[in-house]
Amino acid sequence: MLRFENVGLRYGMGAEIVRDLNFNIAPQSFQFLTGPSGAGKTTLLRLMLLSLRPTRGVVKIFGEDASKLDKDKITSLRRRIGVVFQDFRLLEHLTTYENVALPLRVMGRDEAGYRSEVVELLRWVGLGDRMNALPAVLSGGEKQRAAIARALIVRPELLLADEPTGNVDPAMAWRLLRLFVELHKSGTSVVIATHDLALMNQFDYARRLVVGDGRLTVFEPESP
Repeated sequence: MLRFENVGLRYGMGAEIVRDLNFNIAPQSFQFLTGPSGAGKTTLLRLMLLSLRPTRGVVKIFGEDASKLDKDKITSLRRRIGVVFQDFRLLEHLTTYENVALPLRVMGRDEAGYRSEVVELLRWVGLGDRMNALPAVLSGGEKQRAAIARALIVRPELLLADEPTGNVDPAMAWRLLRLFVELHKSGTSVVIATHDLALMNQFDYARRLVVGDGRLTVFEPESP
């Protein structure tokens, strides 16, 4: 599904921010991306999303060499990826419902066919009474949950989540993680960037991708 081969990234003439990245994300896999603040987790997620191009090496997404793809093809492939950004990226002029439904509208689906699906998901993440609210009046935690719902509504083949539980209380964090787990069970590959050790320890079957000093170390889960 996603493969990095000797990937490195630098800005200008500076030192490489990440280097010698060699790993893959298999179909229907579940992994945490972790490491200290500033280690490069968000940079790595952006490389996975193809919003950053590596300085060297090869990134293959869904079997395609990203360096050989034109803009339209990259846009098409990104529609198979769900993303939860740390800064939420909700559209300020759209309601919570409209923000979550937006990916389905872009895909050309008729609202009559997806409205109940969007409403159900919003209720699950605790936003059933905030569907008509604009982002300006939502709390940070509510925006986070709306951003997660928007990423999940299309049932993506690959989900990339950057600190998805960072703005919610422990009870809601666990509820959101249950959503990620159910999505994984339905066939989605999940990558969750987090520094929360207690959270990761609850999932002994998950791989850990650990970023440090610009490099990545992969820890496979122990066999039962």
